Amino acid sequence: MNLQLTLEKEIIKAVSQLYGATLETVEFQATRKEFEGDITVVIFPMLRVVKGNPVQIGEAIGTYIVKHIDVVSKFNVVKGFLNLVLSDAYYLEFFRSVPDFSTFGKRQDETEAIMVEFASPNTNKPLHLGHIRNILLGASVAEILKAAGKKVYNTQIINDRGIHICKSMLAWKRFGKGETPESSGLKGDKLVGNYYVKFDKEYKKEIAKLIADGRSEDEAKAEAPSLLEAQEMLRKWEAGDTETVALWKKMNAWVYEGFEKTYASLGVHFDSYYYESDTYLLGKEVIDIGLEKNVFKRKEDGSVWCDLTDEGLDEKIVLRSDGTAVYMTQDIGTAIQRVKDHPDVNGMIYTVGNEQDYHFKVLFLILKKLGYVWAQQLYHLSYGMVDLPSGKMKSREGTVVDADDLISDMAKTAGDISEELGKIDDFSEEEKKELYQTIGLGALKYYILKVDPKKRILFNPEESVDFQGNTGPFIQYTYARIQSILRKAGPLKKQVNYNIILQDKEKELLKQLQVFPETIQQAAQQYSPALIANYTYELVRLYNSFFQNISIFGADTEEEQHFRVQLSKATGDVIKTAFNLLGIRVPVRM
Repeated sequence: MNLQLTLEKEIIKAVSQLYGATLETVEFQATRKEFEGDITVVIFPMLRVVKGNPVQIGEAIGTYIVKHIDVVSKFNVVKGFLNLVLSDAYYLEFFRSVPDFSTFGKRQDETEAIMVEFASPNTNKPLHLGHIRNILLGASVAEILKAAGKKVYNTQIINDRGIHICKSMLAWKRFGKGETPESSGLKGDKLVGNYYVKFDKEYKKEIAKLIADGRSEDEAKAEAPSLLEAQEMLRKWEAGDTETVALWKKMNAWVYEGFEKTYASLGVHFDSYYYESDTYLLGKEVIDIGLEKNVFKRKEDGSVWCDLTDEGLDEKIVLRSDGTAVYMTQDIGTAIQRVKDHPDVNGMIYTVGNEQDYHFKVLFLILKKLGYVWAQQLYHLSYGMVDLPSGKMKSREGTVVDADDLISDMAKTAGDISEELGKIDDFSEEEKKELYQTIGLGALKYYILKVDPKKRILFNPEESVDFQGNTGPFIQYTYARIQSILRKAGPLKKQVNYNIILQDKEKELLKQLQVFPETIQQAAQQYSPALIANYTYELVRLYNSFFQNISIFGADTEEEQHFRVQLSKATGDVIKTAFNLLGIRVPVRM
């Protein structure tokens, strides 16, 4: 039964019968915690068609509803708010109606296909904390969209060309002495990243020397030998120079292998990869189409522009006067290519930091103007940066928080805290290692994903691994506690009907379980893992309150005990599903 629809129909009938007035819609909201009730009807909007005292109107409608809808047991009116109390039978019927809480809330219809782009790193450095937020957001949104009934393709575009790539290549060529990931014992992305840092150090030395010789700072930066040599290397790459391309392929292969190890550690995967070295010429053929449709205009110098001033933006260049493309042209072409490669795609999500907000407004507008239907379903999953207590990170100076090091440190921190608590003495060393990894990664992912994507994060590793409060380990610990209860209870068949009186704590838990499917849909619509994270914390908070106040195995009757064990199992199942949507594993013992 869709309770809200049923209530709306009866309230419209009540207003018609009691006041002879026609009500179009009814406004509902959750009942505030300080009042008794499960769902609240807002009376004030009704005053447009019903004249009178809102409290008296609420009393009259409440009396009518209790008489005509069995599951509404009583009501109260606070000013202009009618609070309806639902019967135990309503909640028990909901609990009985769910055949399996392990799949509860997830839809399998795959009504449309959508592509989610995330990660999209540069091949001149390893992944760092900033990438982690991007990766975790994109991967989680992809899982949430799947649970909401979409078909999802995970993709990324790898920035594998340009001057920054040549800087790493040049430094390795100068100082590497043939060093490889195998000979150095380093992951390939770390090795290449070290040479990016090495280039910057040498470049700064050259700038300082040129300034000492009388050059201005701008002149020194432009004339430094290292930069000039890197620019020459880029020209050779673009010209297809055999030796330069071979070095580029070799060093990029090292990086890709390193990236894949980090992705595996984070538990993420991709269905397709796009490379800027392949896509940077895409989009140029679209220029002619845009000119024919008057979407673009050619200026006297031969450059091509898109005028977006009517939309409150400015003019955007899409082709330079020398015929070369810009990033925007490339992104237009890549979007079109992706739909060619995946014809069922009806929209795309771009997980990119908020410094690119304007770029994506322009990109989406141009694609709409070009007439692509799927361009109506483009979304920029914009997110704030991640800061550390010590300040900002800078890749070229080697002050970033390396993703692999962070994952390792999180596991170590989780291990130190677990050892202090002393609850895992009977675990084998292998079991401990796996548990620490699960807790550490869970702490990292939850700390990042519980925050609204648009907000900037100050990441505190120690705070994230706290076993109390709104943290991943706190929720994981509750799940493990529930598994302990289930082991103690032994095999149980699900009872079809319960003839019991619900305690308030049980009812609160059932109410929270009931809104899980709606929460998934809201999280999918808003592209916000934070909604799932904070739903799960509230579920766990309510479960712990239930556990502390109501005895499961000391219940008065066997039926009550059975119900409380099954309620615990349902809660555990939903915690596991919710955490899966965040990419977090749950341990059966802690």
